[in-house]
Amino acid sequence: MARALRLARGMAAATAVSTPIRCAIYTRKSTDEGLDRDFNSLDNQREAAEAYIKSQRDEGWQPLLDRYDDGGFSGGNIERPALRRLLSDIEAGKIDRVIVYKIDRLSRSLLDFARLADLFEEHGVSIVSVTQQMDTATSMGRLTLNMLLSFAQFEREMIADRTRDKMSAARRRGKWTGGMPPLGYDVPPEGRRLVVNREEADQVRAIFGLYAENPSLVAISQELTRRGWRRKSWKTREGRQRDGKPWDAANLRRLLKDPIFIGKAKLGGEIFQGEHDGIVPKALFQRVQDLMGENKRSGGAAARNRHGALLRGLLRCSACDAAMVHGWTRKGRTLYRYYVCDKAHKRGWETCPTKSVPAIRIEEFVINQIRAIGKDTDVRRGTLGQALAQVATEKRVLAREAKRLTKETTRVRSEVGKLVDAAAKSSGGANQALLDRLAKDQERLNALERRSSEIGEQQANLEAIRIDEQELGRVLERFDPIWDVLLTPEKERILRLLIETIDYDGATGMLSFVFRLPGVASLIAERREHAS
Repeated sequence: MARALRLARGMAAATAVSTPIRCAIYTRKSTDEGLDRDFNSLDNQREAAEAYIKSQRDEGWQPLLDRYDDGGFSGGNIERPALRRLLSDIEAGKIDRVIVYKIDRLSRSLLDFARLADLFEEHGVSIVSVTQQMDTATSMGRLTLNMLLSFAQFEREMIADRTRDKMSAARRRGKWTGGMPPLGYDVPPEGRRLVVNREEADQVRAIFGLYAENPSLVAISQELTRRGWRRKSWKTREGRQRDGKPWDAANLRRLLKDPIFIGKAKLGGEIFQGEHDGIVPKALFQRVQDLMGENKRSGGAAARNRHGALLRGLLRCSACDAAMVHGWTRKGRTLYRYYVCDKAHKRGWETCPTKSVPAIRIEEFVINQIRAIGKDTDVRRGTLGQALAQVATEKRVLAREAKRLTKETTRVRSEVGKLVDAAAKSSGGANQALLDRLAKDQERLNALERRSSEIGEQQANLEAIRIDEQELGRVLERFDPIWDVLLTPEKERILRLLIETIDYDGATGMLSFVFRLPGVASLIAERREHAS
């Protein structure tokens, strides 16, 4: 009887051993450094796991041939291709044990590991750590697991804190700390700094200029879409191409408010001097900030001009490189208007030599200077010379953009041709996917061609500008007598046609103008049409 019982137990043991325990080996490395070597970290982890499985072969452990290797993936999340494949095989009932070199190879997040452990337990799969002598098939192993994971997560959070502190310190010194580069800049192969992309820099300056002329985020984003301009396209360090998406009001606002374009670095609410070059003139950047602030305060009612401020948006304090905003006060029945330096208003009068200036006095001075163009030959000649230099700059900007568009159009047209050929040879779902891509590329090509046509027209208009010095004098002489009877909106429109910016230095009393030659030509054309 005893002999029969021993025989039965032996047969049961033989049956248990004959049932194999299928072991999947999972390996992970946070970076892709060294993965191209003949023997790397993943190979080392696998070799240790295979040796451990071999030591348990009397228990029926057998390694699976499938490899589950994640090279270059963080343990902070579970979005890893090999881990996803491992979980799919567990759900399919193909695995009994998961073998890892260390438990943090599977996950460094306590929350993620708890989710994984629930999935493993649901399918009867246990976890074995080779170097930590732990098997979740036992209660002691599960206790050890929770302790190790708590320390692993603590270590990960400490590393994250140190990394954030290091990046913050670098940003305070004006260094580029990584991420997607802004439009107008590229990151060289060695990284850690920004270099100017000349073609994109022209686009950025044009975007700021558009908003300065028409402070509407929706209108400007629509105009950029119409031109075929997109947000930053760039290639990651891993070689993945990220194509720029269309503009909308939200990301346009972020671009217009970013001080990186004037050579600054931003960290939270603080701004520091950056190591990179600025690509937007400080005066233009500040003017855009003033307009955005005014729109925010007034709910977009910046176009209203209740008190006849003729120089709003044009006048700047040259000493502080800041806008001079219009203000007014009333004493009894008398209204007193003035322009005040925005920085002096916000930071204190002692910071600015200009402070404020009576509105009527400076407006009359500007108007008299414009009148002098029609009467003084030297003033007229200097004005035209300055305006012609500005037009030459605009021509260079348009020429660079036209060159960029030609290259981009050629590239997109080539892609369209390839997609047409591929779609003709495909069928089913693949064909539909190709057709969808073809439709997007064709739309992009149409936008590029429209913008190229617009630039051609702008270049032709600039080339067609012909202003005779004597004719300008005659037009302004005829304009002079009717100035006082014009309404405020018409006066403001004419000043904006003629003038780009006005800089006033309160310390010296000097006033300087930047004239707009296209506006001068428009005014002359209007007077010609009126005369005819």
